Amino acid sequence: MAGTELSGTTALVTGATRGFGRSIAVALHDAGADVVAVARNAEQLGRLRADLGGSLTIVAADAADPVVAGSLVERHRPKTLVLNAGAPPLMRPLQHQTWQTFSRNWEVDVQQAFHWIREALLLPLAPQSTVISMSSGAALFGSPLSGGYAGAKAAIRFMSGYAADESSRAGLDIRFVSVLPKLTPTTELGAMAVAAYAQRDGIAVDEAVRRLGPALGPEEVGKHIAGLASSTDHAPGAYLLTPDGLSLLP
Repeated sequence: MAGTELSGTTALVTGATRGFGRSIAVALHDAGADVVAVARNAEQLGRLRADLGGSLTIVAADAADPVVAGSLVERHRPKTLVLNAGAPPLMRPLQHQTWQTFSRNWEVDVQQAFHWIREALLLPLAPQSTVISMSSGAALFGSPLSGGYAGAKAAIRFMSGYAADESSRAGLDIRFVSVLPKLTPTTELGAMAVAAYAQRDGIAVDEAVRRLGPALGPEEVGKHIAGLASSTDHAPGAYLLTPDGLSLLP
């Protein structure tokens, strides 16, 4: 695979302390990037930095705050920007949601993606930079027990596509990509979702896991995202991510 060297470049990851975000930060660090990890929990950020030997810039802040997005994009000017921050949805059927619980992922996941994508275009980031927005397989298949989660993740995919068009129209040469990981029980959020659907279907969690097939691990996700960031073979667009790898969606 043709690629570019990440060593000596800056990679900024939002939602970097848990699940996919943590593994992505670790994989980018292992690929040689100078990683800026952004998350709300300062203690978890400190543990991540300690695990990586201290060679990490950590920022305890709300990724959905537009001031945070603007100031950090301007300060660090990352070559790789991974937008992973998000809120865990309330796992209940539609009629047991309130508007506040239903819209939570719009207020957090979509809002953070919007602010950072906007800032990447406005600054703009340097040519050949890559902005990777973490969507979800739920954007394709739905997620009836998680309120507005699936719609929020679909909106992130659309925004990434819109940004790719704007980058092309303005001749910015910034690559915008969205990644839609398949549901997996290997993260805290995924395990919570699998348990909720198992209960709804009246089956054991182990049976629900078996029906899902091979599980996508956070470490695999991290390696795929680092490979995507360093590759010149991957076109802008949306990619489904399964244990078999990345597949460009039509």
